[in-house]
Amino acid sequence: MMESLIHMDGNFLLFIQENIRNPVLDPVMQVITSLGNAGIIWILLTIFLLAFRRTRKIGIMSACALVCSLLVNNILLKNLVARVRPYIAVEGLVPIVPRPSEFSFPSGHAGSSFASGSVLYRRLPKKCGIPILILAILISFSRLYVGVHYPTDVLAGMLTGIGCGYAGEWTMRNKKRSNRQIIEQINKGL
Repeated sequence: MMESLIHMDGNFLLFIQENIRNPVLDPVMQVITSLGNAGIIWILLTIFLLAFRRTRKIGIMSACALVCSLLVNNILLKNLVARVRPYIAVEGLVPIVPRPSEFSFPSGHAGSSFASGSVLYRRLPKKCGIPILILAILISFSRLYVGVHYPTDVLAGMLTGIGCGYAGEWTMRNKKRSNRQIIEQINKGL
């Protein structure tokens, strides 16, 4: 079962390389994938949201989601699973970006994209949320296109990212409840 899944993962990447990659799309996908390097686009969007009182709570939710994704995906799961990159294991696969040195599973790009992107999609007006969600999807797909992640790496990153997005929202909601409870306790004491 697991061996056939690994085989399908590799074949899908070879299909992309042989049938979808092209000289016009290659530089576009390289730029898109670079937007997710170190979660930079999501960090910048989060900082922007934190700068304005009206969107600060959403920015805090996004920041919490990004920290969660970093801990779960990049620190815990990557080191626990220790999956080698596909360009090492799939014969004939050639990455078109510099080769990352850390492990493959799950995709940190997909994790951070969906951690922040899912919060922003749910919390911002749809005219902003939909393009943000499309960007998260493009960054995630770009990791397959450039040959540095397996499809299951990206899928796992997307799922953990969405979970971290909900965790970020939950953290903010519970912080509000805790503050309210503290104020009530103080008022009762007076």
